[in-house]
Amino acid sequence: MADVNRGNRPLSPHLTIYRPQWTSISSIITRITGNALIVASLMVIWWFVAAATGPEAYARANGFITSWFGDLVMFLSVWAVWYHLLFGVRHLIWDAGHMLDVERSEMYAKAAILVSVLLTIFTAIVL
Repeated sequence: MADVNRGNRPLSPHLTIYRPQWTSISSIITRITGNALIVASLMVIWWFVAAATGPEAYARANGFITSWFGDLVMFLSVWAVWYHLLFGVRHLIWDAGHMLDVERSEMYAKAAILVSVLLTIFTAIVL
């Protein structure tokens, strides 16, 4: 077996020199928002089932969803929907073979984050 010197070998990529890119961060946030949307969907399903169950169950579910915490979760869910949609479009663009270079991909990531925030504010104001 080979003699392996594990004491002086650096990590790859080394954490002190690695710089996160917009594309990697946006990909991680896309995965997080996808999972967060599952939780928000379960809350909405709970609300519908409670409405079908009876007035006491509906009052409990509605009280939770209309509380400050429920409002925050629903507001962030609206942002997650817009964010997830815009970055799904990015993947469609990539699948077509466009915007695969780093500069344009990072430009799309920055623009999509800004647009998702603006669309969330617009949705909250209009609805």
